[in-house]
Amino acid sequence: MKKILTIAALMLCGTVAFSQQTSFTGNVSSRAKAMRMMNFGREEYMIKDIKVYTDTMTVYSLSNQVIYPLGEWESMEQYITDNQLHWYRESDYRKFFDSMEVSVNRMKRLDDSYLDMFYSIWTRKVEVLGGRINDPEVVLSNGIRVGMLKDDVLKVFFKKYPKSYTADVQVLKVISGAGEVAEIYTFKGQKLRHIKIETAYKYY
Repeated sequence: MKKILTIAALMLCGTVAFSQQTSFTGNVSSRAKAMRMMNFGREEYMIKDIKVYTDTMTVYSLSNQVIYPLGEWESMEQYITDNQLHWYRESDYRKFFDSMEVSVNRMKRLDDSYLDMFYSIWTRKVEVLGGRINDPEVVLSNGIRVGMLKDDVLKVFFKKYPKSYTADVQVLKVISGAGEVAEIYTFKGQKLRHIKIETAYKYY
């Protein structure tokens, strides 16, 4: 009887130890995968860090493309003319740094896609404050559009990668180096469902 109890106790300890080791290895594995993915990053995106949490991969990039997801334009008219898409425009004023107001244009499509944009007197470029893109006709400057396959979206940022590393990824966040702009790609199954653009510029 003592021998049976001893064996049972040893088996229990072994199971607990294995469970702890698996949990520890799983955590390390997630970070190790993220670090390895950095080696596959495309040079033009200058990827400085990657984090993976459950179904979300966050990529920190120093690329100018992240700050200007629609490209660099001197006016909204130039952007509209070049892309030849019909937008409905609404204008209002928003406070900037508590002391001045800036004219912001909300450009909308019939499917509820929208872009909030303004012309900056400092950069002399059109800046994007935020937006949501559901329309496959709207293409980002990196060539990504709604409806693309997840693998094709990931190939924009990575030269290659083990498919098992991204199998569970349903949200890809690409964030600028200073954290002021984020492109958020949300997938449904293997296709890109919508794109969000979020910024941390001081507007309210």
